[in-house]
Amino acid sequence: MTGGDAGCIEGRMSNAIEPSDRVADAPSDNWVYAALPRRLWPYAQLARWDRPIGWQLLMWPCWWSLALSANAVAVIDGAGLLRMAWYLVLFTVGAIAMRGAGCTYNDLVDHEIDNRVARTRSRPLPSGRVSRNQAKAFMVLQALVGLLVLVQFNLFAIVLGVCSLAIVAIYPFAKRFTDWPQFFLGLAFSWGALMGWAAIYASLEIAPVLLYAGSVLWTIGYDTIYAHQDKEDDALVGVRSTARLFGDRSRQWLAGIYAAAALCMIAAALAAGAGWPAHAGLAIAVAMLGWQIVTVDIDDADQCLVLFQSNHKVGWVVFMALVAGAAWNFA
Repeated sequence: MTGGDAGCIEGRMSNAIEPSDRVADAPSDNWVYAALPRRLWPYAQLARWDRPIGWQLLMWPCWWSLALSANAVAVIDGAGLLRMAWYLVLFTVGAIAMRGAGCTYNDLVDHEIDNRVARTRSRPLPSGRVSRNQAKAFMVLQALVGLLVLVQFNLFAIVLGVCSLAIVAIYPFAKRFTDWPQFFLGLAFSWGALMGWAAIYASLEIAPVLLYAGSVLWTIGYDTIYAHQDKEDDALVGVRSTARLFGDRSRQWLAGIYAAAALCMIAAALAAGAGWPAHAGLAIAVAMLGWQIVTVDIDDADQCLVLFQSNHKVGWVVFMALVAGAAWNFA
């Protein structure tokens, strides 16, 4: 796959020549090649374990939603704090598992496209280092881990989590029928913004819905920046993206999209009754997004990757802002 897919984020080559059992579009100096047996490398590459930014970006909306829910709690005791801490762990494990399953699914869907592009031809499926049946079995295994995580929550959250599978199934095909595949990625990657709140309250209110909308817009923005790395290849193979759609007006589009994302997140904090430190922290996150808009060079692939990866820091800032808001309310 050559589109701007944050779910399957690619690193840039750190060496000019890669061994045949490495992938050309990923760094080779990571823990996968140091810690895992060589026979497991293709599976780690399918799951993108060597590129953690993908599961981190999938995790943040989950963590944000949990922190947002804490702002709406009148009183929280030690047991409540322990439950939230446990849920943070569950959402992290779930993000790693489901991001890996999603990337494996994407590679199965995009097998032929990847085989036609030099940058992706060395991936496990097009290079023949794993068969389609092996990839399918690995995808199911990862999905089962995700299911094991999901059933730890209440019934409402379980049903809500299952509903996300429809969007996940559609996403890999979106770049074939729309110029807005990043929107579908946002719908899938931001589902956690609903899940965290649902895990606590077994229901949804306007606050998590606003957070979800803000996260979808944030995803569209950062994945548009990412997609500019691959726009030439995308044009050659007929893959559509917001990077190609926006073109030279990407900066203006990003300004509007990020501004809308910020407004939705601020509105979510207000709806949840977050303390003033939450809004101060969100202002810092907005400034970080503004920095991306001002500095982005859509024709510099390496810089686009760096800016894309900086959204992990944005995730931290938003999370800590919401935690600070909840702490202020309890003080």
